[in-house]
Amino acid sequence: MKRSSGVRVAATVAVSALTLALVTGCGGDSGGSDAKALSSAELKKAIIAESDVDGYKVDTSGKQLPKSKDDIKSSEENCVPLAYAMGGLAPGDAASTTAVMVREDKKKPSDTASKSLEDLTEGEFEDSFTDALSLDMTVVGLSSYDGDGAEQTFKSVSDAVESCSGGFPVTMQGTDQKITKISSEKASGAGDESVAFTAVSDLEDGDVGTTHVEVVRHDSTIATYYTMNLGLMMTDKAYDVPAALIDAQAAKLK
Repeated sequence: MKRSSGVRVAATVAVSALTLALVTGCGGDSGGSDAKALSSAELKKAIIAESDVDGYKVDTSGKQLPKSKDDIKSSEENCVPLAYAMGGLAPGDAASTTAVMVREDKKKPSDTASKSLEDLTEGEFEDSFTDALSLDMTVVGLSSYDGDGAEQTFKSVSDAVESCSGGFPVTMQGTDQKITKISSEKASGAGDESVAFTAVSDLEDGDVGTTHVEVVRHDSTIATYYTMNLGLMMTDKAYDVPAALIDAQAAKLK
């Protein structure tokens, strides 16, 4: 990502990425026609909690997440399951759903922490701003299905990763966005089957934002993970869906 336009670009990218991400959130037998969905109460108990993983804060309020699938639309119907996964919503027609926002609890002090804003150079201010945003935020969603619903839902996501590689338009809570590229990544291998991909989005001034998604099937339940790290996006540094979150969620679904 370009940094030539300094703090203004950094702020623009942060706001744009937050808009995209926030309105946009293992073992088991293979699913089948006899599979039973977890109830809403069971699913809420099964989703990752703050006590399940060190170094992360879990927000269960749902304030930052879409309220329903009506908030996310695309003219490319086959790509919609990917957009749902990025919002913590069920990629398919689920019997029960729940989602949380998980934020890395970063406590590393910066070199400029002791300086006042007035004493910072423009470069120091931009570095401090970027450092403050360099933490993983992940939307974790669970959705559960009767019969072979989980298997069919996983297939719709896996198929879309390939068929939507050229990107697709999406409207999230009334805001038009453009996903320009979907690229398959190596999945964790958790659960009965898993798929991972990167989503590249158009921002402003020619900048792009790259976020990461993994979808895992655990018997009749689908777990979705959508991770963004604004600071690393702005500096073009690599990041991924935190393995600790996938492992912790997988342990609760065994």
